[in-house]
Amino acid sequence: MSKVEDFEELRPLLFSIAYRILGSVSEAEDAVQESWLRFDGSATRPASAKAFLAATVTRISIDVLRSARVRREEYVGPWFPEPLLNDPYEDPARSVELADSVSMAALLLLERLSPLERAVFLLREVFAFGFDEVAEAVGRSEAACRQLLVRARRHMEAGRPRFAADREERRELATRFLQALKDGDVGGLQELLAADVQLVGDGGGKVPQLANAVSGAEKVARLLSSVFPWLVLVDVSFEHHEINGQPGVIARDRDGLILNVLVLDVLDGRIQTVRGVSNPDKLGHLGRVADAWAVDREMRRARRRQH
Repeated sequence: MSKVEDFEELRPLLFSIAYRILGSVSEAEDAVQESWLRFDGSATRPASAKAFLAATVTRISIDVLRSARVRREEYVGPWFPEPLLNDPYEDPARSVELADSVSMAALLLLERLSPLERAVFLLREVFAFGFDEVAEAVGRSEAACRQLLVRARRHMEAGRPRFAADREERRELATRFLQALKDGDVGGLQELLAADVQLVGDGGGKVPQLANAVSGAEKVARLLSSVFPWLVLVDVSFEHHEINGQPGVIARDRDGLILNVLVLDVLDGRIQTVRGVSNPDKLGHLGRVADAWAVDREMRRARRRQH
């Protein structure tokens, strides 16, 4: 195979590694492209294209993450990963690990780890690389990588998210949730929410926000039902999607432009967390982004007319 063929075959894996390290679709794509440039520019053909490219994209992603962490400390409000509709990499032998590791909850948990711990954990636990390959990728000894993995596992196990396994059950719950949202059905929403449910939004200070964080089934139900029927009234539409492996919703304005994304964590037949991503910088990879301020103004005018 040519270098191009080698690279294209491995591209889904490289993106999946980079996205899990960075939590950003755009930064992951840039890291993959830089990996290609280094692979193409290498004077000698590596014995294993997979090992070389995985190591390269990991090192690039670690460097990007170190600088990104400084920016995230200054971020306005809660920070969430960029929503991912489809993980391009599939491995039937690792399907559970891959699905668990791409959820919003897991990616936020990974944020607690140092960049090296994060890379070691993902390469070893999710993608099943050998310790020799992990050590090469992060530039540490195998013994050091084993220690990094022990620490990473400890952090991840302490807060590991648990989700309902039945995809159909989750989808059915999401359908009922969306209908109750559109109807402004406070009671119907409360039935679907866990008692200690959290609603958290990431707008980055750039768009109107429902709220940064609200807890409790009654408060969350009342807040959601006070907003979403008005969005329907101004022709905002809602589409079911699986987002980061969990049930979710994409909201679009009347022109089909993306307004925001909701992702639901489901456990024991109840919604545990509702995460909203409305920062336009995090939605552009999904399509053209709506003017959220214009939609908000129209919604407020509609409210005034009704009252």
